[in-house]
Amino acid sequence: MRIAITGGRGFVGRHLAERFDTVDIVAVSRRTGVDIDDVAALTNAFRGCEVVAHCAGINREIGTQTYEKVHIDGTRAVVEAARRAGVKRIVMLSFLRARPDCGSPYHESKWAAEELVRNSGIDFTILKAGMIYGHGDHLVDHVSHSVQTIPLFATVGFREKSVRPIPVAEMVDVLVASIAGALPRSTVAVTGGEELMLSDVVRRVAKLVGRRVVVVPAPVWFIRIVAQLTEWSMKVPLIAKAQARMLAEGVSEAAPPTPDLPESLRPRLPFDSHQIEAALPPRGGFGIRDLRFAH
Repeated sequence: MRIAITGGRGFVGRHLAERFDTVDIVAVSRRTGVDIDDVAALTNAFRGCEVVAHCAGINREIGTQTYEKVHIDGTRAVVEAARRAGVKRIVMLSFLRARPDCGSPYHESKWAAEELVRNSGIDFTILKAGMIYGHGDHLVDHVSHSVQTIPLFATVGFREKSVRPIPVAEMVDVLVASIAGALPRSTVAVTGGEELMLSDVVRRVAKLVGRRVVVVPAPVWFIRIVAQLTEWSMKVPLIAKAQARMLAEGVSEAAPPTPDLPESLRPRLPFDSHQIEAALPPRGGFGIRDLRFAH
């Protein structure tokens, strides 16, 4: 079976591609010369593929790479190209709390993309995933660098909300099963095997990199200001505005309510030292190299 992966050079896309023989994979991304909203280029890329794993997405807007362009126009183009190329199934990676009319462009654009896939007339599986971590992620990577720079962590809101982190290997297990047809015409929630507070995530990561971290409460508005500043100043922001919204709400329950995965496919691994070690980047804090103006 031949599979096209949009966002094939991104975090989840790379891990998914590793599960298949290279001759069976078509990786689609800007790095491979295909814009996500270019129907003609996508059609050529999808020819001969039975399934498209639609993993392309952004968590902040930069220049022309807006939520409208990437999530909505991009998904519309993916659906049209899939029709033209005779693709039999689309497996879409979405976000656990993507929904309409919530005031967040990220959440709303992801929901609009889901609706395009659901109404495409093509067999589909939509995986509404929570917080995914692993080597090359934005969770363990950023937390580890952060606590090695300043051993201080500010909660997102005075009342912390819980998260259920998913190891990328388990997320890929679900994607592979969906590609094989395990969840036809389904929209399902995917969450990790352990529910905990983000401050507990930070403490566990800090312990493994040999740091003691002080956790202080902070209002959501303050974290949103930090997010805007780091979006302006960092190549990969410490926290993006969309991520601040996610953490303020919590990332443990689907919104709107969505069926869970079948028991046999649910992620089970805890956020423990073994999983964290596998995701840790090289030791060190943030530096000049992480700033947008650095060369």
